[in-house]
Amino acid sequence: MGRSSWSVQDAKNRFSEVVEAARRAPQTVTKHGKPAVVVIGVAEYERLRHLARAQAPSFADLLLAMPQDDGEFPRDEVRMRDLDP
Repeated sequence: MGRSSWSVQDAKNRFSEVVEAARRAPQTVTKHGKPAVVVIGVAEYERLRHLARAQAPSFADLLLAMPQDDGEFPRDEVRMRDLDP
């Protein structure tokens, strides 16, 4: 089985290999020894996008989830201003 983690420098120098490996499995690129990005194949990317869209609530769902107060809210007692100059 091939590698799945690359330093930034290795990924730059061997980008074609990273791309080919990403078609089979996600590839992690590290910077200063810490994971920085993951390179994935387009099929996996599209699958994840579709999954995210399927789980996202619609605008109507968000509106219906808003708290309802039956149109009642506290009003301050204030004196109306005079409109005459």
